Formats: sequence, structure tokens, C-alpha cells
Amino acid sequence: MKKDYFDITGMTCSACSARIEKNVSKLDGMKIVSVNLLKNSMTVEYDDQMLTVADIVGRVEKTGYGAFLHNASTTTVNNKPKEDIAVKEFQEMKKRLWISILFSVPLFYISMGHMFNWPLPEFFLGIPNAMNFAFTQFLFLLPVMYVNRKYFKVGFKTLFQGAPNMDSLIALGSTAAVVYGVYAIYKIGMGLGMQDMSMVHTFMMDLYFESAGMILTLITFGKFLEARAKGQTSEAISKLIELAPKTALKSINGKEVEIPIEDVTSGDILIVKAGTSIPVDGVVINGTGSVDESALTGESIPVEKNTGDNVIGATINKSGYFTMKALKVGEDTTLSQIVKLVDEATSSKAPIAKLADKVSGIFVPIVIIVALIATITWLVLGKDFEFALSIGISILVISCPCALGLATPTAIMVGTGKGAENGILIKSAEALETAHNISTVVLDKTGTVTEGKPIVTDIVTYKNTTENEFLHVVGSLEKLSEHPLAEAIIHKAESEHIPFKPVEDFIQLQGEGICGLINDVLYYAGNAKMLKKYLRVENAVLSKGELFASEGKTPLYVFSEDEVLGIIAIADTVKKTSKQAVTALKEMGVDVVMLTGDNAKTAEAIRKQVNIDHVVSDVLPQDKERVIREYQEKGNIVAMVGDGINDAPALARADVGIAIGAGTDIAIESADVVLMKSDLLDVVTAIRLSKSVIRNIKQNLFWAFIYNAIGIPIAAGLFYVAWGLKLNPMIGAGAMSLSSVCVVANALRLKFFKIKSN
Repeated sequence: MKKDYFDITGMTCSACSARIEKNVSKLDGMKIVSVNLLKNSMTVEYDDQMLTVADIVGRVEKTGYGAFLHNASTTTVNNKPKEDIAVKEFQEMKKRLWISILFSVPLFYISMGHMFNWPLPEFFLGIPNAMNFAFTQFLFLLPVMYVNRKYFKVGFKTLFQGAPNMDSLIALGSTAAVVYGVYAIYKIGMGLGMQDMSMVHTFMMDLYFESAGMILTLITFGKFLEARAKGQTSEAISKLIELAPKTALKSINGKEVEIPIEDVTSGDILIVKAGTSIPVDGVVINGTGSVDESALTGESIPVEKNTGDNVIGATINKSGYFTMKALKVGEDTTLSQIVKLVDEATSSKAPIAKLADKVSGIFVPIVIIVALIATITWLVLGKDFEFALSIGISILVISCPCALGLATPTAIMVGTGKGAENGILIKSAEALETAHNISTVVLDKTGTVTEGKPIVTDIVTYKNTTENEFLHVVGSLEKLSEHPLAEAIIHKAESEHIPFKPVEDFIQLQGEGICGLINDVLYYAGNAKMLKKYLRVENAVLSKGELFASEGKTPLYVFSEDEVLGIIAIADTVKKTSKQAVTALKEMGVDVVMLTGDNAKTAEAIRKQVNIDHVVSDVLPQDKERVIREYQEKGNIVAMVGDGINDAPALARADVGIAIGAGTDIAIESADVVLMKSDLLDVVTAIRLSKSVIRNIKQNLFWAFIYNAIGIPIAAGLFYVAWGLKLNPMIGAGAMSLSSVCVVANALRLKFFKIKSN
């Protein structure tokens, strides 16, 4: 299977996107098709043994639209950003709007001036000047029609192909008004020729040029506001792309040489000075720096970087000076991957969007039929042609399903962008929607609830042994050990500036500990089993170790052949925000479960610290997926939160897989949501963001449906007999445009979503 991205041209409403989706999906070998109206894009997944890019483009063109393979470089940070397309569309719409206004205002003034007693030149007034009055309006209308000719070209093309869209409604409505207006000019001419002043007066009042002009202008105004709002919805991606440095300082034969970022290759030695951006992903090989990673992770506190530490491209070195080795460049950098993920998420389609697509796909043909039936019905009921025509035009222009088509993608785009700004990468619209229904969150312990890096928490010494003497012995022994806990002890000794002594006859005893000679004295460091094996010991010493174990710590007994020197306790400490996050999840009504391979005693200690209700311990990595499945079988919507390495099967199995801690490739592959910071509060934020986005989408769909449900009956004249309520086509055009703008504006409210819940 192959995945490709296409830019689509000619789409104006959700009926367009639905038709393209429907036709392309019929191709043999096509698996997934998702068309995004807001971004004018299409994502496809297909069997490249059965289909080619040319086949897909051909089908789109046959459907009546343009398509071309999206250049991947436009989503990278080194080339022209994709958002330029939206800017171009906005500028074009702005030009069309100003020309439309320039000619529509005098058109409206001339046509309506006599009704409001506005001052008009003499040659427009009175029945003798009827032809001047009518023909001048027609001339003012022509530039408006020409500059907005796209509505007619696309509208009639799709109508004749049997798949009318929003443009078809606009084209039919405005064309009907214009044709009737031209007919009226001929009737005025005939009336003047026959001196039938009654006919002249009637058709002077029946000109519809101003309605056609104002329909096109108001709809263009709505499109202009839409285009501007579209640019705002993709602000997050724009900001990320702008972060990318354009050049890098490369060390060549000991000299600093500034090169374009495109010329940086993996393995290059680069120089990063204070106040400059880190050019690409890499590792510090010399020097130190205080790096601001807030643009990518949302974490405001700068991170100290030393030799051996990884650095991320586009983050800023606030202070310090270091050299680094480039590891990931171009599209492989973290920034490029984030841009790609956000772009894919905003292009994907949430299940709730299928409702709008389904309705929009059949909505336009039904509206045209309703308009014809209403027009004929009023003629049959005895109303004049002008009245019936205005009913038909009003139905056509007020029923455009723009609001339906914009309801979902605008909210999805703003929501995923808001998450990306704060280090929460949501990979698909489906994951964003599913997250709001999560009933159970399963947390991996190590690296998720806890820091994932064991540290020394307690030291207890006996028999006049000082803490420095104790660390001197245990540090020297552990320096030769391969045990995972040894690093914590060595780090503690080094932080206290304790020197290490040579160890002779070093031995590792499987399942017990280690021993060796230091200054000809045999020392041991191990568990309680080793202690009991080699030395008679007081119960108080063992009790102290058991107390540490009950607190989730690992006690290590250090002793010689004669006496116990002390106990050192090591633990993987709980993250500062874990308890707060668990409390917040429980307040949201979410059941929280901790999943760990640790023993029950250690798991219970961590459970108490963070106030988790349920723990599943002694679970092997390969069994974590089974646990997730069991919770799902009980009817739960399950989110799995893990580090994305040994949790990959569980992340994939969960309804929403959340990888905590950025960077690993498998996290991006297995998870639906990637958190750039190792902070459980971001899980809470992701769920809250999902709830806000879905609530926003439902509001948008509600108003879009209600607008049409109320607007169409009024336009059809159903309330005319009882209350004399009839909709002017100009008001219908304005209302239609306003509905789309309101939907986009409502989606933009998500920009004010408060990320932090602490």
C-alpha cells in the first residue's frame, strides 16, 4: 500500500469534496480517500500495483476538478511553506471582493435610489428614461459577473455532469435574475415603442440586476472572510515552520563557515552560540548551553544541555556555547516530523464529519428540486412570474451548504493546531474525536507515572560509618557493576565528590549482588538474601530494609565479613505532576489503572503515592496488550499511556494510544497522540481539548442544520400566506454568507482554549 497527498483545485463546498471522495474511492485498488475542503487537499492510500498517480489525477479531473501531486517539500521547514497557497487564495478573493463592491454599490444605489428618495441624475428618473435606468444597471452588473465568473464556470459544469454543488446554486440563482432582467429590458423597449407606459413602469420595477450583483458580492464577501479565517486556522503550522533556522554555522578545518540549512548533512560538526537557533537535531559533543524548547514542547523552563545530551532543531540556545554533531537533517528533524504529523491530522477526517459529508452530497440536488417545485407551485397558485422567480432564487442562494462543509474541518484544524503549540501532537482527527469518550486510562508505571531514572532516596549507616565512607565503598563496587541501579549509586557518589578506589577480585553473584576487595578488605553489596547468607544480622537492620521495600524502594545492604556498614535505598521516583494528573482524570469521571512489570509490593507503594485506584502488576511487556483488550471487552473506551517502546503493542491495541516522552520513532508509529513533554497533565489536557473540539463541532453542525431548516421554508414562502413573510434574494445571499462566517468564527474560539489545568 502507498500513501500520497494531492492538492485539489476548484472545490467550493462540501458537496464538491464528497463527490471527489465518492468517485476516487470507486477506483480499483483504492483503500482510503479523505478530501479536506478547508485545505483543498486529498489524502489517499492505495495499491500501487493496481493504480498510478496519473489514474488518480485523471479521475479527479473527470469529476470536474483539478489535482496534482503535493510536493512534499512544501511541508518541510526548508522550503516554501504550504500556507502560501492559502495566502494566494486570500489575496485573489480580496481583489474579487473590491471589484465587486466597486460596481455593486452604484448598481444598488441606482436601482433602489428612487424608492428611498436618494438624489439621482435626471436621466435615470421617470418613465421616459426607463431604458437608461435599466441598461446602466446591466452595465454595472457585467464586471461583477466577470470577476466572479468562477461561480458560473464551476457551477454549470458540475450541474451538467449531474453532480451540482454550491456554485451551481449561486450560478442558477444569479443567472435566473440576470436573464429575467434582460427580458425586462426588452419589455421596457417594447413598451416605449408601443407607448405602453404601464408595461414600462411594471418592468422598471421588476429588474433583478441589483439582486444578482448583491448575491455575487455578498457571497464573495463571505468567501473572503472564510479565506482569511482559513489562514488563521493553520497558524500553528505556520508558526512552527517559521521557527526553522535558515542557516547553520559549520566547523570546517577549525573555522566557522555559515552555510544554508539545506546543505547540512548528517555527521556535520556545527557550532551553536548564545541567542541562536539550533539548526538540526543532534548531540552536544563539547560545551554547554541552556536551551529554550518551549516552541516545540510547551515547557517554559530552559533545559541545561551538556556533552552527550540530545538537542532538537529550531530550539533556541539562550546562553552558553557548544558544538554539536548533526544526526537528523531535512525532513527527518523533529520539527519536520511535527509539521508533518499536524498536517496529516488536519487532513484526516473525524467520524462525525461523515454525517455532514453524507448530507451535503445529496443536499444540493434536493435544493434545486425544491426551488423548481416552489416556483411552479406559486405560479399555479396564481402569483406572477416575478414573485415565483424571487422565491426560486431565494431558495437557491440561501441553501448553499458551506456551513455544513466547514463545521468539522475548521474545528479539527484549530484543535490540533492548539495541541501542537503546546507539545501535544494528535495524529488523526479520529483519535481527537475518540479521546472525548475515554472512560479508562491505563498508565505504564516506569517513565510515565515515575521519572524512569532510579535515584538514591535514603542512606542509613551503622557502627560509626560516615556517609562518605559508606559511599566510598559502595560507589567503588558499583563502578564495576552492570546492574541498572548501579548508575544511581555512582551518580550519587560523584555528586558528593567521593573518589573511587580500585577493586580486586570483583565478583557478580547472580540474584544476590556483588563483592570485591578494597584495600584488602572484602566488601559485599546486595539484597537481603546475600546478607543472610554471609553474615549474622540484627532484625532491626532487616526491618529497616523491609520498610524501604514497602515504600516502593529497592534496599541494598552493604557489609563486610564482620559488620553491616549500612543500607542504601534506590527508587524510581514519582513525577511531580503525576498525582495531580490522576486526580484530574478521576474528577473527569475517568477510571485510572496502573500497569507495571514490577512486583506487587513496589506497585502498591507507587499506587498509594499517586492515589490510583487499580493496579495490575507483574505484567510482562507482551502481556500488556492482553490487559488493554480485557478492559475493552468490558465495554470501556481505553487510552493507553506509555513510553512507546516496550508498550508499542498496547498503544496500538488501545482506542487511543498516547506516547509520553517525545522522540522515539516507535512512539510516533504506535501511538495516536504523542506528548512532547513527559508530563501526565498533558493527558488530561488532550482529553479536555478533545471534548472542547467535539463540543465545538456539534455546535457548528447544529447551527448549520438549524440555519437551513429555518431558512428554506421562509425562502419557499411557506409563511407568506399567514404573515406575509417573504425572503428577498439579497437577504438570502447575505444570510448564507453569514452562516459560513459564524461557523468558522465559532471554531476559532478554540484558540482561547486554556491548556493547563493546574
